[in-house]
Amino acid sequence: MSLNKMIIDTLKPLGVPVAFQTYEGKEKMYITFFEYNQFSALNADDEEQQTAHFIQVDVWSKGDYTTIVQQVKERMLEAGFRRTSEVDLFEQETKTYHKAIRFSYVC
Repeated sequence: MSLNKMIIDTLKPLGVPVAFQTYEGKEKMYITFFEYNQFSALNADDEEQQTAHFIQVDVWSKGDYTTIVQQVKERMLEAGFRRTSEVDLFEQETKTYHKAIRFSYVC
């Protein structure tokens, strides 16, 4: 199973571009994501049975992103992710609003 494909397929119906790590397009609102940590979640007989993945989903926008952020959270939760934190940011250089939402997923 490709976790990246799963995330893209989960968020694609929102109607904004979704990209792994970086976005090169021109849209004023888009989503990027990356895995910032991973470790063994369950071991049996000295073998890893399940892995915990920690994913950050970033919503970038020149305007109000409240609705899309709520939709991201809902879709990720429906896909089996668990939200661990989120923070509002503002990128001063580009005048872009930025919401960083962190999730965990065990598989």
